[in-house]
Amino acid sequence: MVNPINPPCHFPNPDIMPQPDSTVMAGPIKIEIIGLKDSECCPFPCDENRTCGLLDCYPTGKLTAAYDALAAELIKEYGDRVDLKLRLIDDHVPDYVKKVIETDFPPLPIVLVNGKLTRIGRIALDRIKKEIGREL
Repeated sequence: MVNPINPPCHFPNPDIMPQPDSTVMAGPIKIEIIGLKDSECCPFPCDENRTCGLLDCYPTGKLTAAYDALAAELIKEYGDRVDLKLRLIDDHVPDYVKKVIETDFPPLPIVLVNGKLTRIGRIALDRIKKEIGREL
């Protein structure tokens, strides 16, 4: 005889099964900056207006300095939720980068977020943060 107050529970019952938390991230958001060792960080002049949102790299205008400044800012804000990588293609261009360049013709530096091409085309803190926000 079945107890009407406490009927037996048969799983899985989708109405009462715990659902995965959609706010839990599977892993860090991967951001890859691709460019040339001695290239500039963007097509705009590196001046006192700082439209890129970075201060530590001014006035160099260099990709590597901008990457370091970007990394410091992203670590402060996101910690280990973001995995940032700089790929210099002076000596070797990986196949996946060749494919992106051949199909989409993006400007350098190239910014990939979770392997997807963004249309940023420069190191700009606010725009990269916006892309991170879309992935969170």
